[in-house]
Amino acid sequence: MFDISRRTFLSSVAAAALVAPLGLHAETIEPVKGGTLNIAVDQAVSVINPLQVRVNPEYLVAEMLYSALTKLRRDMSVAPDLAESWTANDDLTEWTFKLRSGIVFHDGTPCTSEDVVATFQAILNADNASPGRKNVGPIDSIEAVDDLSVLFRLSTAYADFPVAVAYTNAKIIPAAIAGGDINVLASKAVGTGPFTLVSYEPDREIVVAKNPDYYDPERPYVDEVVVSVYPDTSAESSAMIAGDVDIITPVNPGEYLRMDGSDGVDMLRVASGQFCNVNFGCDTPPFNDPRVRKALALTVDRNAMLDFVTEGFGTLGDDTPISPAYRFYKDLPQREQNIAEAKKLLAEAGMPDGFEATLVASENPPVRTQMAVALREMAKDAGIKINVQTMPHATYLDQVWKKGNFYIGFYNMQPTADGIFKLLYTSDASWNETRWNNSEFDALVDEARATADEAKRTELYGKAQELMNEDVPSIIPAFMDILGAKRSWVNGYDVHPRAAVFMIDEVWLAEDAPRRG
Repeated sequence: MFDISRRTFLSSVAAAALVAPLGLHAETIEPVKGGTLNIAVDQAVSVINPLQVRVNPEYLVAEMLYSALTKLRRDMSVAPDLAESWTANDDLTEWTFKLRSGIVFHDGTPCTSEDVVATFQAILNADNASPGRKNVGPIDSIEAVDDLSVLFRLSTAYADFPVAVAYTNAKIIPAAIAGGDINVLASKAVGTGPFTLVSYEPDREIVVAKNPDYYDPERPYVDEVVVSVYPDTSAESSAMIAGDVDIITPVNPGEYLRMDGSDGVDMLRVASGQFCNVNFGCDTPPFNDPRVRKALALTVDRNAMLDFVTEGFGTLGDDTPISPAYRFYKDLPQREQNIAEAKKLLAEAGMPDGFEATLVASENPPVRTQMAVALREMAKDAGIKINVQTMPHATYLDQVWKKGNFYIGFYNMQPTADGIFKLLYTSDASWNETRWNNSEFDALVDEARATADEAKRTELYGKAQELMNEDVPSIIPAFMDILGAKRSWVNGYDVHPRAAVFMIDEVWLAEDAPRRG
């Protein structure tokens, strides 16, 4: 078995390469307990079943109501959650997690290893459509060794497994629900998280209250959290400036600049691997020809796109999803705009006069539309006519996401390189939107995830990035910093580079905060 130091090293896979949050600081004042925290989000919380949540506001609510085996700190290291410790065999194919004792679900029933087994079986069941299915690791079987010990047997060695079980959709639910009617979690919550569900109005407001039976008796510090949906980001910012909102997550660059300098408002920022991309349906003409995809990539002025899309709050991208904030980042030669080369590639693909296509962009977040419009203008000189079609986000999720052939995606940083590849780009990815299905790429990723040798993993992930850069299953011109805002009376909160992690149970309100409710 691994000793604790090696296990900790394997679990903390991303800490070395990450830029620390600019506003992060150690709290030295004793937290004040009580009060109501108001959080503003920019999308409806349409799903609260933790196995099926898909977007950041849903992740926020699910995280408050449920717990996973492990969780990600802001430095991307792994910390205990329901599991107090874990060990692995020497070849990394078996992992045993020891649960905390005395944990109960919100309905008062005990949480044991049987619930963990049933939850992961539900996640792995394709009928439940959980995004976690391909992102919780290569699980072959799960066994409840005793009431508090769970053994995961993997189909291949996997050094990042403790990170994988911290995935946003890997929250533990009761075995009776996991093996029965899982749809009951569409409108109620039965978790072990720091808060319990009080009311749920998906398009307007979600209220949660402090869980008196949470495993940490000191947390959460606040009594209640109100999550308010603000589809209008300017109204959201105005509410922050007025002091009616305590936290905004996320904040777009324009509203960040608007609020910056406002009295009593703290602006938050951290480097990340979050990005918008141009997804190609690589199985559908004309995008099944890599020359066409590369030609479009060569029309992009990346410095201009960085300024236009992120307003300077980000870093340049090179058509792979691995930013400098990731471990195993490969520093490739930066792709630059080259209209002549783009025209040449189009001619070789049988389109000397270019082509016309419709690019779809959800209206939320607005950066999607901004990127689509920018690409439309940049591609004109190569003879490519792009018609931009925008639509409400709910319509986009229903009609375009994972179905379309040319649309703007938006993705959070994942805990590891393996996590983002297996989410989006391998043939068995949960969200295989590009349908690139490159067997050489798949093999590189699979080999990298199965070894603990750092030099070998660096080599393999580097080759995977080179292959993606050359074949361009999607255009990734820039990475966005994660931006947020809070009132100065809010303590213990900062934005997380993963963007889908919030740690609200650690937030507390200073004595001068307004007492609501």
